[in-house]
Amino acid sequence: MITQALTRQTVRDIPLSHRTALVRVDFNVPLQGRMVVDDTRIMAAVPTIRYLSESGARVVLLSHLGRPGGQRVARLSLRPCVPVLAQALGRPVSFCPDVIGPRPRRAITEMFWGDILLLENTRFYPEEERNDPLFSRALSLQGDVFVNDAFGAAHRAHASTVGIAQHLPAVAGFLIAREITALGRLLEPERPFVAIIGGAKVSDKLAVLHNLLRLVDRLLIGGGMANTFLAAQGFAMGNSLVERDQLPAASAILSEAKDRGIEVLLPTDLEVAANFLETAEHRTVPVDAIPSDWMALDIGPETVHRFAEAIAGARTVFWNGPLGVAEWPNFAHGTAGVAQAVADCPGTTVVGGGDSIAAVKRLGMTQRIGHLSTGGGASLEFLEGRELPGIACLNPRVA
Repeated sequence: MITQALTRQTVRDIPLSHRTALVRVDFNVPLQGRMVVDDTRIMAAVPTIRYLSESGARVVLLSHLGRPGGQRVARLSLRPCVPVLAQALGRPVSFCPDVIGPRPRRAITEMFWGDILLLENTRFYPEEERNDPLFSRALSLQGDVFVNDAFGAAHRAHASTVGIAQHLPAVAGFLIAREITALGRLLEPERPFVAIIGGAKVSDKLAVLHNLLRLVDRLLIGGGMANTFLAAQGFAMGNSLVERDQLPAASAILSEAKDRGIEVLLPTDLEVAANFLETAEHRTVPVDAIPSDWMALDIGPETVHRFAEAIAGARTVFWNGPLGVAEWPNFAHGTAGVAQAVADCPGTTVVGGGDSIAAVKRLGMTQRIGHLSTGGGASLEFLEGRELPGIACLNPRVA
């Protein structure tokens, strides 16, 4: 998988001057009204866009945003991304409210070499997620080359990530190349290798947990998914989120880790609340003292300390997923503590997943992390050892 990905052609391998480049970016950004509230994914695409523009190509950008279900949903328009991208590039960016048809064809024809145009949300079209061949063909007719720089969507076999590549020369952008290089280091890590996995559900991350057991020296588990592991060990979790149907799977992971000699750290104390509200009454308790009608919403300070000690001794760290309800200040202390520990670690550090990256940004620590991965699901599937279709479809580099 790694070797195949690294031997794909990139934008440096093909002529670009006086060609129209269809560029799949990942502008699936959080919005508040008509404002972008986190520009991480937009900024990650800037180096590729700038390189294409300065190389004399017309740059036509494609992206999805949210899950409109094949319908035009005004609040999921990509238009708010235009001023953010224009400011980052220091040059104008045009917008077209369609993806195929006469309006984008006319807009592209009127572009000068080096101009940049963002088309509307590809998922406004039901054909996008079906990877419809006619839709893919219609997209491809609007350009000369295809550049995939949307690592966050590389695990999706959609028309704008895979279908276009059947009709045009297809290469990777700088972001995808950087992601593959950084994540590839996790598959052959410097040791000790510590992985921190959070988030709500065990079921979402079973495959990556099993694969990580073949790679890591220590596995730290927090967030809602830790409740299921604690329940599997016999702890009474009160009203906490517990995936009862995943108890055997959690037990199997713990058993496999023991057989492999991998240390698994679970919470020893938790921040619990009377109900699932931002302002709920809350307190810190040991894991064996959760009130029967309360729920765990964060890891406790003792757990943060234990996790931080494990991270401090690592040479490689991978973190994906919050350790609590990180968007609520009362239950963000665990996530913030882990973010601080990862930033302080002198080894190779990779952070993936929107909530984890948001925590790093809130603390002003982005420059202290080795790599912030823009692909939550794609990063996990890569670490599971899966072939990502949005990368497998790109042209192989000629030796």
